Amino acid sequence: MGKMLNVRAARPEDAGDIVRLIKGLAEFEREPEAVKITEEDVIEHGFNEDPDLNYFCCLMAERDGKVVGFALYFFTFSTWEGKPALYLEDIFILPEYRRRSVAKGLMVELAKIAVQKGCARFEWAVLDWNVDAMDFYHAMEGSHQKEWQIFRMEKDEIEALASTEWE
Repeated sequence: MGKMLNVRAARPEDAGDIVRLIKGLAEFEREPEAVKITEEDVIEHGFNEDPDLNYFCCLMAERDGKVVGFALYFFTFSTWEGKPALYLEDIFILPEYRRRSVAKGLMVELAKIAVQKGCARFEWAVLDWNVDAMDFYHAMEGSHQKEWQIFRMEKDEIEALASTEWE
């Protein structure tokens, strides 16, 4: 019998574990130097006293009281469906706990949240080289939206666009 998995909502005191897991994800995604987030950022943007300033939610996965993974998500809106959508920004499991139902436990809990919130969609992105993750998502009946391409602007581009005259 495997050790019990506990999936729970993150709390402010999890900020250090969240940052640690984000850094682990960055190493896995081959960009360890790209992480700028701090525990203060986690508190400010996820556990702010003003609910309008909370931009994400997070689930923590624990085995025997040890945090072994997380899923960070937020809600978007589908204009075509006229309903909210749950967007999974990041999911990460410590390497030694992979293939032990931790990711599945997190995905099941996220699906339950999506149902509870009346979401028409549950979406996420995966790097094109992460075949293990794609296989996992396909096994859970996730469908690859090949026709969609992700676009992004970084801070400098956003500021340049924001300062552009449009009339």
